[in-house]
Amino acid sequence: MSQADTSDVREDGVIESVSGPVVQAVDLDARMNDVVYVGSEGLMGEVIEIEGNITTIQVYEETSGVSPGEPVESTGQPLTVDLGPGMLDSIYDGVQRPLDVLESKMNSAFLDRGVDAPGIDLEKTWEFTPEVEDGDTVTRGDIIGTVPETESIDHKVMVPPDVLEEGETAEISAIESGEFTVEEAVAELDDGSEITMHQEWPVREARPAAEKETPTEPLVSGQRILDGLFPIAKGGTAAIPGPFGSGKTVTQHQLAKWADADIVVYVGCGERGNEMTEVIEDFPELEDPKTGKPLMSRTCLIANTSNMPVAARESCVYTGITIAEYFRDMGYDVALMADSTSRWAEAMREISSRLEEMPGEEGYPAYLAARLSEFYERAGYFQNVNGTEGSVSVIGAVSPPGGDFSEPVTQNTLRIVKTFWALDADLAERRHFPSINWNESYSLYRDQLDPWFVENVEDDWPEQRQWAIDTLDEEAELQEIVQLVGKDALPDDQQLTLEVARYLREAWLQQNAFHDVDTYCSPEKTYLMLEAIKVFNDEAFDALDAGVPVEEITDIDAAPRLNRIGVQEDYEEYVAELEDDIASELREKY
Repeated sequence: MSQADTSDVREDGVIESVSGPVVQAVDLDARMNDVVYVGSEGLMGEVIEIEGNITTIQVYEETSGVSPGEPVESTGQPLTVDLGPGMLDSIYDGVQRPLDVLESKMNSAFLDRGVDAPGIDLEKTWEFTPEVEDGDTVTRGDIIGTVPETESIDHKVMVPPDVLEEGETAEISAIESGEFTVEEAVAELDDGSEITMHQEWPVREARPAAEKETPTEPLVSGQRILDGLFPIAKGGTAAIPGPFGSGKTVTQHQLAKWADADIVVYVGCGERGNEMTEVIEDFPELEDPKTGKPLMSRTCLIANTSNMPVAARESCVYTGITIAEYFRDMGYDVALMADSTSRWAEAMREISSRLEEMPGEEGYPAYLAARLSEFYERAGYFQNVNGTEGSVSVIGAVSPPGGDFSEPVTQNTLRIVKTFWALDADLAERRHFPSINWNESYSLYRDQLDPWFVENVEDDWPEQRQWAIDTLDEEAELQEIVQLVGKDALPDDQQLTLEVARYLREAWLQQNAFHDVDTYCSPEKTYLMLEAIKVFNDEAFDALDAGVPVEEITDIDAAPRLNRIGVQEDYEEYVAELEDDIASELREKY
């Protein structure tokens, strides 16, 4: 049942007490996680605890003015989302109410309580094209037709998972092409069941899949430090923890724009309103680099800002992951950005304290780790029940207070995710962006993704990457000595290592998100840039071995041009010429 469908509600309880978003009702016939409508204004809420005759409800809207004695109506259904054509190019709140529709209803950007609307347009007609014929046998999840939802994405109409039991089949008795609303039947099965383009699914329950597989293909992000050093797999999980102002949101924006996913679901969970406004204003104007069409044509935004009701924040990540799973079932690769899971955890903490539950570490509920696990475990690379393959990659920002990575949300997230991109306030202050600390970050997907990079980019990708990691590690050790005795006290070979590491940091790891060319870097370009720095390293050490002073080696004219590779459109020609110049200049010296 959709949260907008109130036809089946029944008045069978009254409010006994109100404590912020937590309301207690008596004489309510409801089950755990059922959606209820609270008070005379019909505020939407969800049952979170039942003890005897007392039912505890978390309300997804502001409860000021609600008083004991007002009615509570139960729907008898859990919180669900509306699934069907029309979700892309949409902006929802945490419980899938379309914000543009609500704004037009209210004639205001400020919404009244109790206002509601279906998650998808029930009146709009869509052009349905069948992919099966009368008499064909189908089972749950099978694709029966397509709808051109946006310029970029064809929506696959599927047999809902709850129409047939697992393993049960049925014959198509009638199906036709034409214009239909999402609630009109597009096909009929021989058992009399009608199939529409509209599905509903409980947000806290994962959609069924045939098998979860080990991912072997990277989610190419176009960010050199991510693709080059800390890759994430399609169907993988990643965390981006960092203090205020270190670039979490910009990093996620870059991933949303450039990652090679078919669909992007962006969940703004408790972030500042001005940041979400920037996303909402920027995304419709952005061009999809793959198709040249608007980026919003393959994007779904869920906005639950910090001034919105705290309880709805707790449900918004489930709304986002359910929408992502629905597109995964069609065979698409989906990238979900959650910004940020810390605000989600804070919402859980607030609700938990109002329920007077026993607090865990730093006041978070004892089930914090379990909830985080439930969320991230819904990511993966799947064999779908209809025979297609699809993936959901989850990238969650974490906002540890004061940048303290030892706090519970960061630590529990690290136990679950396999990629860790640690943002560093010191790097951000030095204007090194993306400010991902290469000494603290890691990816556990490297080994399983290396075969893809070897096959699709270059044979020696793993060796070149390991050289870069070793050089940066050596630089970190040498910097401690430099701070004590100064750079000039180091032997010549170590001074040269510091110079090479500087080019790795400045030319390769730094990237300008606002430069037309440098904002995206293909894996091929990432490799060639690293190769050019490696050529400088090899030729420089050869010259040093031949007796050339380190000052003359670092002063060659060609070396500073390494910093300009990132902004070159014809980078292959530029790199080839640069490597020749580096080699000839250094060899002339001995």
